[in-house]
Amino acid sequence: MRFSVIVPAHNEERHLPACLAALRRAADASRAEIEIVVVLNRCTDATESIAAALGARTVREDRRCLAAIRNAGARAATGDVIVTVDSDSVVSENVFAEIERLLASGRWVGGGITLRMERYSPGIVLTLAFLRLAMFVTRLAGGVYWCRIDDFRAVGGFDEKLPFGEDVDFAKRLRAHGRKTDRRFTTLRRAWIVTSCRKFDRFGDWHWFTFLLQARAIRRSLRGESSEFKDRYFYEFNDAKRADPGDDRPKSS
Repeated sequence: MRFSVIVPAHNEERHLPACLAALRRAADASRAEIEIVVVLNRCTDATESIAAALGARTVREDRRCLAAIRNAGARAATGDVIVTVDSDSVVSENVFAEIERLLASGRWVGGGITLRMERYSPGIVLTLAFLRLAMFVTRLAGGVYWCRIDDFRAVGGFDEKLPFGEDVDFAKRLRAHGRKTDRRFTTLRRAWIVTSCRKFDRFGDWHWFTFLLQARAIRRSLRGESSEFKDRYFYEFNDAKRADPGDDRPKSS
């Protein structure tokens, strides 16, 4: 079983080395054959040279569309299994072994992974609890998505009409596809990722609960009427002009 790991990257010179090193350790630990495809999105820093130096392939997709960025990596993939990992996340050493174990059983169509944070605070703990409750209720998962390439193609990959939220949409469609083929969507319980708290660092540890105050901007972004929210939270997050998080970060308690 050969894995193609898709890593979207917009100015990720800070986090990419740790992400790629963890993927290599996981591959070595389970003797898995992997290729890493870093998808360069409007990078103006050393992301491309770092990816090349660490043995990753690179492709470019400059659209401000997370779904298109992920799909560009998938199109370049040559493996049997697609795994998507964000650049600011570090996988556990058993991640490939666990994915292979579940897919080889024939009972699972794919899924997500257990999420851990690089630091904790009351706001982050409550946010994580809310996310886990939502995943339990919806029977979805996130953090890392994994499935066979044939199943990825069968559901049409990520929906490029969505400015964000493409991951939840993909999980829903993959789960539905699994039901039709008598396989289940699941969460890796024995493997995990540790993800950065950079958005909590910038916007505040309670910022998920203040999204209600931005409901109008979020709706306008979803409708394609404005790019204000999606650019600030997703597509311009690592731009050099926003390097100082203190400009828009509310104080956390």
